[in-house]
Amino acid sequence: MIKLRPLKFTNNITYYTLSLLSGIFMGTTVAPIGAWFLAWVSLAPLWMLLVKITPETEKNYSSPPVLGFIWGIGYHGVALSWITGIHPMDWLGVPWLPSLTITLFCWAFISLWGGIFVSIWAALMVRLDRGNPYLRVLIGTTIWCSLESLWSTGPLWWSSLAYTQSAYNLVILHLGQLSGPNTVTAVIVAFNGFVAEYLTQRRKSAKAERTPHPKTSVSSVPLWFVNSYLILATTLLITSHFMGFILYNNPLNFTPNTALKIGIIQGNIPNKIKVLPQGLRQAMTAYTQGYLNLTNQGVQAVLTPEASIPIFARNLPQTPLLAAIRERGVIAWIGAFGERGTSYTNSLFTVLGNGEITSRYDKSKLVPLGEYIPFENILGGIIQRLSPLEAHQVPGQVNQIFDTPFGKVIIGICYESAFTENFRYQAAMGGKFILSSANNAHYTPAMANQHHAQDIMRAIETDRWAVRATNTGYSAFINPHGQTLWKSGYNTYETHAETIYPRQTQTLYVRCGDWLTPFILVISALFWSLVNKTMNLPHVKAQRRKESEFDQGNF
Repeated sequence: MIKLRPLKFTNNITYYTLSLLSGIFMGTTVAPIGAWFLAWVSLAPLWMLLVKITPETEKNYSSPPVLGFIWGIGYHGVALSWITGIHPMDWLGVPWLPSLTITLFCWAFISLWGGIFVSIWAALMVRLDRGNPYLRVLIGTTIWCSLESLWSTGPLWWSSLAYTQSAYNLVILHLGQLSGPNTVTAVIVAFNGFVAEYLTQRRKSAKAERTPHPKTSVSSVPLWFVNSYLILATTLLITSHFMGFILYNNPLNFTPNTALKIGIIQGNIPNKIKVLPQGLRQAMTAYTQGYLNLTNQGVQAVLTPEASIPIFARNLPQTPLLAAIRERGVIAWIGAFGERGTSYTNSLFTVLGNGEITSRYDKSKLVPLGEYIPFENILGGIIQRLSPLEAHQVPGQVNQIFDTPFGKVIIGICYESAFTENFRYQAAMGGKFILSSANNAHYTPAMANQHHAQDIMRAIETDRWAVRATNTGYSAFINPHGQTLWKSGYNTYETHAETIYPRQTQTLYVRCGDWLTPFILVISALFWSLVNKTMNLPHVKAQRRKESEFDQGNF
């Protein structure tokens, strides 16, 4: 045993390093690096490490949850590093040093949160492993998709594996029309699994050929059997992209009588002054002048960013912007604050050409620290103000419907772009196009690009045109195939108009939701039960024990 300890320690360091590096590679798939192709191989190293560990041999190797935890930290830590852009939080009244402390805490927390996600996946993978590679791929894919579904129902969600392909691989993203982002995630996980199984079986076969093993009676794996995993991986990759390509090439059918010309205003009001009187004056000038410029271009409606006018909606009628709307008679969607008892909401309002406010959507997914204070008893004394208002911000109700003179519209305010079910529900209820209103001012361009990537996915999944208006960038117009027709600069004041075409089509995902995850969950349970019965046969258990003993070499 003494001789084995240095080897075990060396193996653990090697395994942990490999796990961390592969997680970091997965993190580089999104903005600002955008190496999206690495998503198709970055999970495979972790998978191979977990395959080596079985319940019988776990005590001799690195802990599966720890390996998954390290991989998750690497992925989420790199992908969400834009969170550091909240420092310095002088716009919240936080001193420099406490701001740095809070920023580092936030970055560490979301990285650890992502690590827990993968840790659970790794632990379940090993515990449910029955030595059948095909079942292992099915189980691994099912667990990952199930966990993503569970995580996305909570308040802290952003980095699905599916978004590693946006906005680069639009073809594969079209699988989201079938069963949402989990369709893309399932393909990525399964492909990584088949690649990992191929490499693992090839290693085992080579080891069996060069190592005498009269006691273990382990035979070399047939070459055709080893290659079958590579063939399955290649088939999955080609088939999934072919299906996506078919969906990608569906005609958009531009119908002139449904055309709608919409303008957006990117106000570029720094958060540092946004809640101050000078910020409000600057916003009034920027959005009023932008509205007038766009109406001169013949737009039929104008969209402004999240909280573009940071006052209560009841005070909007007294503003120059509403005076301009009454003068020009063109509809506007204005970001402002709504009231709910003694609290307030971050909302988007429809303002008719006569200045009447007719509909309201309240943001339901609030940003921690940005819009509410987690652990307020602890942090409340440090963060004095989150807005110019005295009250606390509260989330809106789930499953809201936003009616406009153009029909029902799908709304997403900032952080909500990551929560696909919100968009799916509104599309199912008749939403004809997407209005995405965001701020993004206190983060980095990487975050703005990732936010844009989220809206691209929502546009494809719902088969809708999307209009994005942000405070500092990136504002954009996106068609139902995820193609960006126009994208603004960053930290610039801009106005732009494009023609979109409201749609009433309903994709399979919009009609049925995420049916794929429960389907493969049932299939996995049935196959696992069948294989489990087989594995309990005495001769099968003996053979598996011999193979485990034989496989306890270096990785």
